[in-house]
Amino acid sequence: MTKIQANPSGTRTIEVSDDHLQTLDKYQLMRDVQESHGYVDEETLNKLKLNIRALLELEAGADKALLDLCLDVIYNPNMKAFGLQQLFQLFVEWKNRSHDELSLASQALQGTPFN
Repeated sequence: MTKIQANPSGTRTIEVSDDHLQTLDKYQLMRDVQESHGYVDEETLNKLKLNIRALLELEAGADKALLDLCLDVIYNPNMKAFGLQQLFQLFVEWKNRSHDELSLASQALQGTPFN
């Protein structure tokens, strides 16, 4: 569980778990939400909320992980544009870390002889 800062002064935080990050990755929710200029504002947050709402409407038996992400992170009362920017940064770090771990595991398997 990681805490992200939800406002510039640091008085509000939001807890983000690996499950939340995996759900973001599974549904590719961070893809194409951020504009090309890289600036995150309230419009960006609203776009993400609308994308999630559309996913929830499409799935009759909504994924519990997606609902948890909504309740715990995206629709958290403390979530604003600054918090979303922090979530983007955490997601990128998590993605890079998991990619590095996967690459190390594949290198270990390649070096292991199979009889």
